[in-house]
Amino acid sequence: MIKIGVLGLQGAVREHIKSVEASGAEGLIIKKKEQLDEIDGLILPGGESTTMRRLIDKYDFFDALKNFGKQGKPIFGTCAGLILLATDIIGQEHSHLQLMDMKVERNAFGRQKESFETALNIQGVAEDFEAVFIRAPYVIEVGSDVEVLATFKDSIVAAKQGHYLCCAFHPELTEDHRLTAYFVKMVENAKKELAS
Repeated sequence: MIKIGVLGLQGAVREHIKSVEASGAEGLIIKKKEQLDEIDGLILPGGESTTMRRLIDKYDFFDALKNFGKQGKPIFGTCAGLILLATDIIGQEHSHLQLMDMKVERNAFGRQKESFETALNIQGVAEDFEAVFIRAPYVIEVGSDVEVLATFKDSIVAAKQGHYLCCAFHPELTEDHRLTAYFVKMVENAKKELAS
């Protein structure tokens, strides 16, 4: 059985674990960088991206996370996790992990009270995925090898680049596990490729 970790520094960690397990994989909360060796894929959950970055630095996760991705192991960033993966963040001099070639805008849909739900067509996943947006970012532009999976009002809200996946919403906050299951499949495929 494949093991998928959820970075357990901040955010809706338990909900992600539940979704991973509902998708047929084993879920593991990652609190120490050494645990990254035990897993096949990783979810960077929602939360607050600058706080998460501070905690990543405090617990010496930064290089370990970059190396995890560079080994070809899949990473799925949701909401703040999407911001952590981006090469470029509007209004910020420095971005974080720089693993996905995209430019993002933080809190692009407004503050907490502008949170909303909508049915999205996510390519290869679902035509009617119930997406929960909470102080969500969005992707303004992507590099040529980034595949756009979903848009909302002309803004990119889900994308994939090789073994990296991201979305601006919170797939763990509903009972619809299809996007998590899509990531589990990515992890299974990557594990086979890395083993061959």
